[in-house]
Amino acid sequence: MRASDADRERAVDVLKAGFAEGRLSQGEYEQRIGRAYQAQTHGQLQAIVADLPQGPVPQSFPAPVHAVVPQTFLPAPPMPSRTNGSATGALVCGILSPMTWGLTAIPAVILGHKARAEIRRTGEGGEGFATAGIVIGWLSIAFGLFFILVVVAAAA
Repeated sequence: MRASDADRERAVDVLKAGFAEGRLSQGEYEQRIGRAYQAQTHGQLQAIVADLPQGPVPQSFPAPVHAVVPQTFLPAPPMPSRTNGSATGALVCGILSPMTWGLTAIPAVILGHKARAEIRRTGEGGEGFATAGIVIGWLSIAFGLFFILVVVAAAA
């Protein structure tokens, strides 16, 4: 079967790859390219590139090294302690006290002190919630008393 120009170009590409990979010397490369452009049949082209790989050569990769993970003998970290419910209640009541005109300030203080005692006894979390509830509760009570004093003084 007769070879086309595209067939000749494919053969030349194979020769270029072989030369680039160091499989052909400069002289042999030039000689084969000349013969490829003069080839009339597929058989002649096959003879020119028969000893060269026809596609990309797969790269050899080193075997993957699997790192050995050392076994740890440390216990798992402890679970975070549960937050005390009274502490959460104290914080919620303290935050709501300005919106309820100080109505929830006293429960915030009571729940905060109760929560601190429970936290010391049981080791639960929520110390900050309890303290915040106490502080906000007392501030709301103080502001309410100050407001009442101002109203009484203004009326007198």
